[in-house]
Amino acid sequence: MLLIVGLGNPGSQYSKNRHNIGFMAVDEIVRRHGFGAFRAKFQGELAEGKINTQKVLALKPMTFMNESGRSVAQAVKFYKIAPEDVIVLHDELDLAAGKLRVKSGGGHGGHNGLRSIHAQIGPDYRRIRLGIGHPGDKAKVTSHVLKDFAKADGEWLEPELEAIADHFDTVIKGEDANFMTEVARVMKPQTHKPAPEIKEDD
Repeated sequence: MLLIVGLGNPGSQYSKNRHNIGFMAVDEIVRRHGFGAFRAKFQGELAEGKINTQKVLALKPMTFMNESGRSVAQAVKFYKIAPEDVIVLHDELDLAAGKLRVKSGGGHGGHNGLRSIHAQIGPDYRRIRLGIGHPGDKAKVTSHVLKDFAKADGEWLEPELEAIADHFDTVIKGEDANFMTEVARVMKPQTHKPAPEIKEDD
């Protein structure tokens, strides 16, 4: 049994934020692979399904990003899932928009959701880092991640989410390099530049 976790913040006001790309990816995986409906469990929303005959649980913590680990830990404990069988999808500032990387173990890179998961189950889980680009100024990071994707971002975001869901079977099989290759092949014709920020008048 595998547990896939999408990170984000609950509430309609956050649903289109860059910080919620993990939620978006898990929603598409659940839809694409015909999982059951989400239901409230483990301080989150949980859906069950199968990919490659492998039973998979999909979890979206509803604790807000900084406390994501509490929800993950409850699910891991209840189902007796090893950290190595947990796959977390999250936004990544240090990757360009439209890029992704798969990583096992290591540090949390200052990501508050990962920091919370580290504190609860340790660092040995897998993570799929979904690039959202960096605003270029550390002082602008918070506003950047909590701002909605622009309409123009849909040109790369929608194909990426679809590619992640379409090729997630390779992740389930542990073929991380193949997964990254397949998604990159789909994304190659796409534009990876995030939409420019619109300056508001004072």
